[in-house]
Formats: sequence, C-alpha cells, structure tokens
Amino acid sequence: MRNSNGTSPPLAASILGHLQQVQAERAARIAEPAWAAKVRALKTYQRDRFARSHADLLAHARYAAAARFFLDDLYGPQDFAERDAQFARIVPALVRLFPSEVVVTVDALAELHALSESLDSAMARLLPSEHVDATAYRQAWQATGRPADRARQIELVMTLGQQLDRYTRNRLLRHSLKLMRGPARAAGLASLQTFLERGFDTFGAMGGATEFLALIEQRERALMQALFDTPAVTPATAEASALGQLP
Repeated sequence: MRNSNGTSPPLAASILGHLQQVQAERAARIAEPAWAAKVRALKTYQRDRFARSHADLLAHARYAAAARFFLDDLYGPQDFAERDAQFARIVPALVRLFPSEVVVTVDALAELHALSESLDSAMARLLPSEHVDATAYRQAWQATGRPADRARQIELVMTLGQQLDRYTRNRLLRHSLKLMRGPARAAGLASLQTFLERGFDTFGAMGGATEFLALIEQRERALMQALFDTPAVTPATAEASALGQLP
C-alpha cells in the first residue's frame, strides 16, 4: 500500500523510529546534567573541527554556502529538540503532504540525526571532562569501538548531499516544494520546509556538487581512518596528514 504521493507507510515508521531514538538519547542525558554538558562540549568541538578541516571550502566563492549549510545544519551543536518534536507529532502529515523524493531525504536526515546523537552520547560518556581537546577526542572515538557507525554517518551525509544536488535539477520538484510552504506551515512543518529550501537553494547555486562532496568525503574518511588506526601519532598530526596539509 502506498500513499497518494507514492510513499510507502514503512518509511513513515522508519522516520518515527529514528526520531524516537533521538528523543530517548536526549531524555537519558537530561537525567544526568554532567553527561549532557559533555555532549554539548563535544558537539561544539566537532563543529569547530569541521570548520578547521574544511576552512578552504568555507572561504571558497563557489562552495562557501554549501560548506556553511553542512556546518550549521548537519555538524552544528545547536539543539534541534523543538524541530524534532514537531516532526514526531506530524510524521503522517509529512509523508502524506511532501513529494516521495523529499520523504526519502527526510528519512536519511532522521537516520543521520539518530546515529549522530547515539555516537555523541557514547563518546561523551568516555570524556574525562567538559574540556575537549584533540587527544580526548581521539581517545573517545577509539574507545567507542564503532568505526562502522562513523563510516555510516559519513555515508548518510554524502547521501543527503547527493540527493539535494540531484533534486536541484528537478524543476518540477523544486516548484512543488515552493507550493508546500503554506500547507507545511499549517501542518507544523515550517522548520523542515526551511531546511529543505535552504538545502535546495544552496546546492542549486553551486551548479553541481560532485567535486564539493568528493572533497568532503575524502577528507572525512581519511580523518576517520587516522583517528581510529594511528594511535601512535599525535592527534594534530593525524588530522593534518589526513587532510593533506603536511609535506
């Protein structure tokens, strides 16, 4: 059975399941303020690390807006609790109202969000304090023992970028998204609508995201391997080497 937009009901269940996982992670951390504080510090460190790793893209005339979108909407430390609560309440409306391609993207976003929260919770548990530096970050990553999940996290980020890039070439889909502004606002989906339109506009302005996404993926995977597999080198050296910043 499919809804009127061609989306199967299991996709709605998938989105809701991911959002419920996010809510469970948050609820557990709220009960332990010290843990929650370390998660916030970790998120801030990761955002700064992304900005440092991709400083050239953030300063690039063509790629700056897309890099900022990744930094603020996918790697940022901001609290999306209100947005997620809205999503969870109206997942059936989301699946019914939005084009099926967009719903697939929302599912990938929800999975990324749930996985990121899970990894952040696990890493923060292993941090000795709220002070996160390169050494503590590397040690926490290694102690989680979850390189496959980190690889999946990168894969999901790439999937979102590829989908947004592909959708920018679909004029009908872009027009349909614009027509959704009123219904989305009425259904409580204004935050999602804003996220999608910002993503569409940002990737559309690039005129093709293949090189941009390839650079992000290459650097993130190289850094992941350096952090997990080279404990003998200093964290700063591992990052610089992974990003091609050493002679």
